[in-house]
Amino acid sequence: MSVDLLLTLVGLCLGVAACVYSSHRAGLPRDDMRPKRLPWRFFIVLSGFATFLMLVHLVNILGYETGPGKGLLGGRFGGF
Repeated sequence: MSVDLLLTLVGLCLGVAACVYSSHRAGLPRDDMRPKRLPWRFFIVLSGFATFLMLVHLVNILGYETGPGKGLLGGRFGGF
């Protein structure tokens, strides 16, 4: 197993864990009317985006090329 694959899998697991934890924290009920110190819903979006990037990187490591003109539909929608 290469180091790139191992680091990508660790990053993917950490991203999913951060997304789940942020979702849990965003859903907790609030007793007072003070503003929240941390925007947990924004952290959900950030960790979800980072997890998606790790997933795309994992697919690239496994041999499928992504990018313009490299998709399943060829160059029709992905490039010139």
